[in-house]
Amino acid sequence: MKIMHTRIADHNIDIYTDSKRAWAFLSQYFFCFERREKDSDHLQIEIEMGYGVSFTDYSVETKDELDVITFKRADYKIEVDHGYKKAKIMAYDELALKHATMNLYSAFIVHHNWGILLHSSCAVDNEQAHIFTGHSGAAKSTAAQLSQPRLLLSDEATIVKVQTGSVMIYNSPFRSELHAKEVEQPIPLASIQLLYQAPRNVRIQQRKSVALVELIDKVFYWSYRKEQVSQLMKLLKQVADEVPVYHLHFQKNNTFWELIS
Repeated sequence: MKIMHTRIADHNIDIYTDSKRAWAFLSQYFFCFERREKDSDHLQIEIEMGYGVSFTDYSVETKDELDVITFKRADYKIEVDHGYKKAKIMAYDELALKHATMNLYSAFIVHHNWGILLHSSCAVDNEQAHIFTGHSGAAKSTAAQLSQPRLLLSDEATIVKVQTGSVMIYNSPFRSELHAKEVEQPIPLASIQLLYQAPRNVRIQQRKSVALVELIDKVFYWSYRKEQVSQLMKLLKQVADEVPVYHLHFQKNNTFWELIS
């Protein structure tokens, strides 16, 4: 069995697998690190391939039992202990494995009240991070591509660390098209853009209460307890309180950055 020592944001994660397909996927998207003696494991993940059927839809069934929490979709199944120390992922193929790792990491960081995983892209300008999100088809990946050569911290799922007084963005391995560069230090989040394609560029700041409501369905999260939902809402409220949220009506070119920089 092969072992990958990786790090996502602040978290040291050990991944175990016998699958060549899983290893090839992990090697493409996750950075390997030499384990230092002082490093402690935050999460151990065992991966098996060949579970279930190919992707049918995004519906995830959750179950909270005595010894394990289960997340189940047609093409993957996750089993994790209540302390989020050890987990097992069974996935049909690489797409299922990507979605399962995102599901698990999102649940992990909310469980520890650390942050959220936001369905969005994120680019860095003048040492500050700017998020682009919106409804399905709102051109989040397009905004990321148009933002180059700026450093891109994500093009599908942005890792958001939420603390009192600050919101920080980490480099995300959960990618759609654009591969990650190795960036270890977090970047402060300066703004969030809710995207709308339009004939001209307009940027309008939203009230915090409106921003909170509009961000709820942009989070990768599948609830299994009422208290977890309350915890997630508190994290989102902190983000909306700390970071300005805008509606960005933009042309499909890079001139929208004139309204942000």
